[in-house]
Amino acid sequence: MPSPEDNAATVNRYLEFAAKGKVDDIVELYADDATVEDPVGSDVHIGRQAIRGFYSAIPQGDNGTEVVTLRALGNEVAFFWALTISMGDAKMRIDIISVMTFNSDGKIASMKAYWTPENMTQL
Repeated sequence: MPSPEDNAATVNRYLEFAAKGKVDDIVELYADDATVEDPVGSDVHIGRQAIRGFYSAIPQGDNGTEVVTLRALGNEVAFFWALTISMGDAKMRIDIISVMTFNSDGKIASMKAYWTPENMTQL
């Protein structure tokens, strides 16, 4: 069983891959039957193929992530973070609270992201 520290390290890899738009590396962090609900209230993406489709929408470019705070307990990690994405000459920051659960193999079993358009800022 992975430790909370192991799960936190996976979150940090996830954020690194997200900033670089490394979709295949992100998908590899997930269990085969994982779910992604981003943002909460939207369609749930189930399984790696659907998750790959979701993450393939990350714009390529000068993106970045910043962790504000992270709590790893048991098989869950909750973290408040910011994603900054570049879209041509424009940049946007999204402040997000995410919760991930992990399976016994250390793979992400589920991810829920809490944010709304009010959490988006043009830079």
